[in-house]
Amino acid sequence: MQEQLLNMLAAKTGHFALESGHHGNLWLDLEQLFLRPNDLCPFVEELSRKLSGHEFEAVCGPLIGGAFVAQTVASLLDVEFYFTEEMQGPRHDGLFPVAYRLPASLRDRVRGKPMAIVNDVINAGSAVRGTMADLERCGASIVAIGSLVVLGESAAQFAAARNVPLAYVASLENPLWEPANCPLCAQRVPLEGVVS
Repeated sequence: MQEQLLNMLAAKTGHFALESGHHGNLWLDLEQLFLRPNDLCPFVEELSRKLSGHEFEAVCGPLIGGAFVAQTVASLLDVEFYFTEEMQGPRHDGLFPVAYRLPASLRDRVRGKPMAIVNDVINAGSAVRGTMADLERCGASIVAIGSLVVLGESAAQFAAARNVPLAYVASLENPLWEPANCPLCAQRVPLEGVVS
């Protein structure tokens, strides 16, 4: 199942600046993952099965891809669905400069609610970290994190540090570097893309 899911990801290698502020050598065009929803269903069902052992009343996913997966998981597990949006505005330099926020009309509804955060792919975890921070500001408790694919070790380290279980369908080794320590920068390999 892992190999099938990884084959659906449109991956290319190079030198990329990621949303988290890290540099990496792997880029995934995640939009292509959702072109044929029926092809994705078995993987979302497997993720739902892995998450079903945790007691939560709602699932939240960061827009865009994470929310698509989270909505399907919520439907399969018959729980509420929420989403966070990337905040526009000034960004700071450094790691994890992007914030995510639950829409104003939903903020009071999550207070005291045990929730799972679900994403499509977690690399450094910028969207999951931002979503968790905002849900906790709203008074929700995060009891699980789920993703179709986990890249590298960052997601597992973050989940362990927060004492939250991490469920996923597929994983792939993937190095990330802080810009100052990036070996591709040291070799003067030009950056190919920046996540907006």
